[in-house]
Amino acid sequence: MIEHDKNQVNQVNQPSTLSPDDDLQEAAAPDRRSWLVRRGLILESAPQRRLALGGFVNQLGTAAFLATAPLYAMKVIGLSIGQVGLGLGVAGVVGLLAGPPVGHLADRRGPNGVFRTTLLIQAMAMVSLLFAHSFVAFMVAVAVTDLAGASGGAARGPMIRRFGGDEVPKFRSYLRSIAFLASTFGALAAGVVIQLDSASAYRALILANALTFVVCVAVMLRLPKLEPLSATAESDRWLALKDKPYMAFVVLDGLLWIQGEVVTYALPLWVVLHTHAPRWFTGVALAVNTVMVVFLQIRTSRGIKGGEVAGRATRRAGLAFLVGMAVIATASGLPGWAATAVMMAGVAVHTVGSLWHAAGSMELRFRLAPAHAQGQYSGVFGIGMGLCYTVAPGLLGLLCLTWGAPGWLVMGGLFVAAGLAMPLVVRWAGQSRELGA
Repeated sequence: MIEHDKNQVNQVNQPSTLSPDDDLQEAAAPDRRSWLVRRGLILESAPQRRLALGGFVNQLGTAAFLATAPLYAMKVIGLSIGQVGLGLGVAGVVGLLAGPPVGHLADRRGPNGVFRTTLLIQAMAMVSLLFAHSFVAFMVAVAVTDLAGASGGAARGPMIRRFGGDEVPKFRSYLRSIAFLASTFGALAAGVVIQLDSASAYRALILANALTFVVCVAVMLRLPKLEPLSATAESDRWLALKDKPYMAFVVLDGLLWIQGEVVTYALPLWVVLHTHAPRWFTGVALAVNTVMVVFLQIRTSRGIKGGEVAGRATRRAGLAFLVGMAVIATASGLPGWAATAVMMAGVAVHTVGSLWHAAGSMELRFRLAPAHAQGQYSGVFGIGMGLCYTVAPGLLGLLCLTWGAPGWLVMGGLFVAAGLAMPLVVRWAGQSRELGA
């Protein structure tokens, strides 16, 4: 693809043998691409487009699998709910531990090969799940999948940073939009499988997920190879864990990432248990959240470049979360139509906060990490996000669902506190590294 683009450039100065109509058609394609690039619908760089395509395919299969994995384990393998929960929990913990060491390996050996290897391991783990007939076999299969998935995330981090160049926040925002879109299609596919509710349908989805990893590998093979960057003398595999400002950032940012579970976990239960709003509103709220992220994430990320700017964006996000959650909390006791209108406004405000937070978080994730250790730092960052998703159901269940409206305000207050602290952490980190404005 790169050579093809170069050939097109070299042919510009050669005499044309095309008719005027053909010339117009030739010029139309670049014009259409330029328009799509300006609109943020496609990326200008070929490596970025390939990385985005691979991410879409990967997330498409993963989202569908995650939505059906518990049902497959119970209905096909024959496990109990307790065994499914324990198996998935153990797999999640095992996956969290893999990020930093594999990220360090990607820094030292180059991320391309490491990332492709993790994808192939995930494909084989998916296939092995088709032959799992016991709790131990199920747990091992999902543990290897999560282990390779977390490792792949750590290896992919340096690729995002280096292919993103000076536009990492914009590139990462595009990838997040693509991931949301893929998750939506994956959830629809899962819905079809759940409706069919047959062993063959569940097995077909697992096999399809395994194939998505293979397709992603094929896409990644066309990426330019990234050589390891030279490391400083003090660099080691535990460098990120010793970086106190970065660890403070990981803790605060992990707390803020709990916001992602507010709309997907707390809100549906809040609607059903504490409001008179119709149950179908939960689907509408998720759709509004997804559409806003897909179409506004790239625009929101523009201008968020440099540590101080990213810190301020995160601070705004915390305040937006408090406002959105306070609005949602007022829906309790209102008539159905009023509760629906109020919560829709709250979801919109909360989603704006999530856009600011995602843009600021991704900028700081790469900005605070040294260039030669992006993989290792990405692995530590992944631990923070993984722990947040582990803690989120229990914390949101206690505060928002058990305490009710006051709990929504307490959770919003925690988001505000984390957002207000982030600029302080950025300034602390700036004492030992160059962060930009």
